[in-house]
Amino acid sequence: MTMRGAGGGPPAGGRMRDESVIRAANEQAPKIDGLWQRVLHLFSPYRGKIAIALVLVLITAAISVLPPLLTEQAFDVGLFPPGGTGPNIGELWKIVGLMAVLWVASSALGVVQTYFTASVGNSVMGDLRVRLFDHLQRMELAFFTRTKTGVIQSRLQNDVGGVASTLQSMITSVVGNIVTVLAAVVAMALLSWQLTIIAFVLMPALVWAQRRVGQVRARIATKTQESLSEMTAITQESLSVSGILLAKSFGREEAEGQRYRSENDRQIGLQVKQTMSGQTFFAFVSIVFSLVPAAVYIVGAYLITGGVDLTAGAIVAFTTVQTRLTMPLIGLMRIGLEVQTSKALFARIFEYLDLRPAITPSPAPIALDESRLGEVEFEHVSFRYPDAEVDSAPTLDDVSFTVRPGEFVAFVGPSGAGKTTIGYLVPRLYEVSSGAVRFAGADVRDLDHDALIANTGIVSQESYLFHASIAENLRFAKPDATQAEIEEACRQANIHETISKFPDGYETLVGERGYRLSGGEKQRVAIARVLLKDPAVLVLDEATSALDTRSERFVQRALDEASRGRTVLAIAHRLSTVKDADLICVIDEGRIVERGNHAELMARGGLYAALHEEQRTDVQPELET
Repeated sequence: MTMRGAGGGPPAGGRMRDESVIRAANEQAPKIDGLWQRVLHLFSPYRGKIAIALVLVLITAAISVLPPLLTEQAFDVGLFPPGGTGPNIGELWKIVGLMAVLWVASSALGVVQTYFTASVGNSVMGDLRVRLFDHLQRMELAFFTRTKTGVIQSRLQNDVGGVASTLQSMITSVVGNIVTVLAAVVAMALLSWQLTIIAFVLMPALVWAQRRVGQVRARIATKTQESLSEMTAITQESLSVSGILLAKSFGREEAEGQRYRSENDRQIGLQVKQTMSGQTFFAFVSIVFSLVPAAVYIVGAYLITGGVDLTAGAIVAFTTVQTRLTMPLIGLMRIGLEVQTSKALFARIFEYLDLRPAITPSPAPIALDESRLGEVEFEHVSFRYPDAEVDSAPTLDDVSFTVRPGEFVAFVGPSGAGKTTIGYLVPRLYEVSSGAVRFAGADVRDLDHDALIANTGIVSQESYLFHASIAENLRFAKPDATQAEIEEACRQANIHETISKFPDGYETLVGERGYRLSGGEKQRVAIARVLLKDPAVLVLDEATSALDTRSERFVQRALDEASRGRTVLAIAHRLSTVKDADLICVIDEGRIVERGNHAELMARGGLYAALHEEQRTDVQPELET
């Protein structure tokens, strides 16, 4: 039941990562030409804010090295002035006051710089997420039938979220750390070039030790993230409406609880292991950090003994600057790791953005002929699904028929014959392989797509309702619908009285996928939603096939009301629901093998008559029971 890796993108920015995992991810990532140029282009709308942030970074980095230099003056001029006359309180106050001003200024600039950085980073991330969402909505229906929903959600949530740290701080962090390192090196050299050499002899060892600790912790962090993803997957599956219903109906609550507890115990163990991992390394790093000032003091003593002009203030200031130098160096290495991590995620995001919809609007759409609204024609239409084998039989093969405005035409036949495909071709949810589908006399490929959709309504076998109120679900078809319009649509759909009996009426929450409503109630709400849209052509895709006999009667009455004055294309499994159709087309293996009204087809004694007899035989025992 568990979907491995569901919701499990790379850890969010800023955490340690195992480089072997990163390299593997990069190797599996799609190859995108000019990837980093495209990433930088994302920032182009925010050039002004980025420029301000960079200026603030430069100023803050420059200010950060001044307090240590003032520390030297505090020692050599304020506390221990030449001549041994005792502390110079006046000068000391000036120096300390200037240091305080610099600290306040640096902190204030840091706050402002963080605002600009966060604003730009989150804006770019939001733009990228919306751009990806909008692009996916333009993809054809076939894309979603062949792609797992979890994969699509992962691109939107995990991948975009995974690059958040890079988007928010990459530029400013790189510039800030480089400037800080350069400024610190200059300050150290000004204080003592000899001690600077000593500090840099020890620095690689410090960075190496820190990197080793990070890699050890990264391996555990990767497993921890995988465990969190597994726990998320278990939660999503077990605590969804369908999952709860399944567990309760099979008495598996305890088993599901144990599955969650087992993964939770693994997560606890990994968290403890991550906390305790690398303690030897940390102890080594701590010792080295502690010994660096000691080494500076000893070398300083030898330098003074050798006649080098080195004051106590210079040594204290030097160790202060040197301590501040370590973190920017490590930060630069971490940024490199972040960039490598983000490369795979950016490639996955741009892979989706580079997808081209198979169905695109006409560059010069023609207007609908209002006088022919409701007219539908299939002209030698053949259709094969995009992922079908080239040599496989087409789903539809040379299908032709004409529906005049206001007519009721039904499509029946065995399962898999191609009936539903006909309904999806009318609003151009799929593109014909050959031939033409005409709507109001024009090829649907030449029409304005919005106008085509506005004049087509679909009621499917399993209507989808959002986890919202009944009114909100209805207004999905017409956001500006008044309460009176909503109630009138529900009266026509034979559901108004039922809704009125609910304690919250039209504000009743329907639950996830409408689980709080019965199957018949859901279908009638869906019919009311289509009636609010008021389309010229109504496609009924086995709208009653999943209902019991009583619910089917209620829904059928609603459908009869919804069909008045409209062109209706009904895809039906139960022949009893379409026997009054003006025309019945019998589909078998993608072709229309019979057509006529109910009486004509029964008299012909062909496939329709055989299907009718089969269904009558199946229903008779139920009636007797």
